[in-house]
Amino acid sequence: MRHQKKRNKITKTKDQRKAIYRSMVSSLILKEKIITTNTRAKKIKPFLEKCISRAKENSLANRRLLLQYFTPKVVNKLFKELSPRYKERKGGYSRIIKTDSRKNDSAKMAIIELIK
Repeated sequence: MRHQKKRNKITKTKDQRKAIYRSMVSSLILKEKIITTNTRAKKIKPFLEKCISRAKENSLANRRLLLQYFTPKVVNKLFKELSPRYKERKGGYSRIIKTDSRKNDSAKMAIIELIK
């Protein structure tokens, strides 16, 4: 039986989902604000929060763990700009703002941004 096994897989394979999440989080870190669908924004928020929390403790192990997922440019921004900004904050580094639907397929859109 499949009781309580429902997951939102955004109709992709596991590797494709991981690639989408990585690219979206890296562009969110670099640009600090992106527009995407509501479900994708909800899916990348926990991953982003964990990455920022890991960057708050500046150690070689954390830097290497983040370099497994992101480019050095993204990791440097995490450690040099974002971790000092959120040093006193315990969590909740991003917000999701719902916007109008997309015109061509009526997908629910959202803006996900880092809190300043």
